[in-house]
Amino acid sequence: MGNILINTIALFSSLLPALNEKNLPWIDVIHPIVVHFVIAMALGAVFFDFVGIIFKKPNLFEVSFLNLTVATIAIFIAIVFGQIEAGLSNPYGISRDVLNYHSTIGWSLAGVLSVITGWRYVSRQSNPQVLSKGFVFIDIVLALLVCTQVYLGDMLVWIYGLHTVPVVQAVRDGLL
Repeated sequence: MGNILINTIALFSSLLPALNEKNLPWIDVIHPIVVHFVIAMALGAVFFDFVGIIFKKPNLFEVSFLNLTVATIAIFIAIVFGQIEAGLSNPYGISRDVLNYHSTIGWSLAGVLSVITGWRYVSRQSNPQVLSKGFVFIDIVLALLVCTQVYLGDMLVWIYGLHTVPVVQAVRDGLL
């Protein structure tokens, strides 16, 4: 039985692609590419809501809703790649905690985006020309969550160097 398990693990391991110098099975990190799209769409939604309110242009609420919808779809793609790349990142020291916070807030943000996109869909059915005060408050919360995620993601790359060649090499050499 033990040999079967060992042979099965060896078979699956041989099917996996080799990891490159960034500890990834593909050429570069994909999560930041997708997540920048989510950031732009989510913050764009908030921006268009506020511009629509300030300049009394309710047509911008439709633009905001479409941005929210795209951000909600894209965040799940970003999370999939983020989880894979986080698992391959070999975090060290305090970077583990930062990565855990980043992952937790990312999943929470996916839930928040899903809920507010649904809320927005339902509320615009009755009157697409008006945003409730509650939704404007949630817009602010959304912007703060996105900015927090950006800060944590920047820390993971620019301070802790996850998936950068020197840090990956230091981890492989047992220096970190």
